[in-house]
Amino acid sequence: MTPIVSIIMGSTSDLPVLEKAAQFFDDLEIPFEMNALSAHRTPHEVEQFAHEAKGRGIKVIIAAAGMAAALPGVIAANTTLPVIGVPVKGMLDGMDAMLSIIQMPPGIPVATVGVNASLNAAILAAEMLALGDAAVAAKVENYKEGLKNKITKANAELKEVKYKFKTN
Repeated sequence: MTPIVSIIMGSTSDLPVLEKAAQFFDDLEIPFEMNALSAHRTPHEVEQFAHEAKGRGIKVIIAAAGMAAALPGVIAANTTLPVIGVPVKGMLDGMDAMLSIIQMPPGIPVATVGVNASLNAAILAAEMLALGDAAVAAKVENYKEGLKNKITKANAELKEVKYKFKTN
């Protein structure tokens, strides 16, 4: 099985944040890989990874980082693949990481999701993959239909909750 998505974290302390993304890819049967690479502690390895990812069959990269959050930008600077940044909550509730990731210079885009929102990063990656893969597109559509059904059911159950002045 060859991975088509790569999940990169600055350190394994970010793994709890990225577990939702990994579980989403598992559920949708999308092959992925996970690695810990640091833009500051292993800069050569990060650049090498980014340069080689496309040739290895990777189509989308999710890069999570906290604090200075340079990892997504460094990866984006060294590949033409789409990079999705996941700011990891840290010292300033993740705002420091988010601001570092969203303030990329012209020509080096990094799509950015909310703080600790690896599930949204995985969904976005799957939507990107779905543009060229009908099987992935169907899985994403099923997932989104499931979200709709969950809310429809919750709304129906809410109608059964009674209050004296509730009108519906």
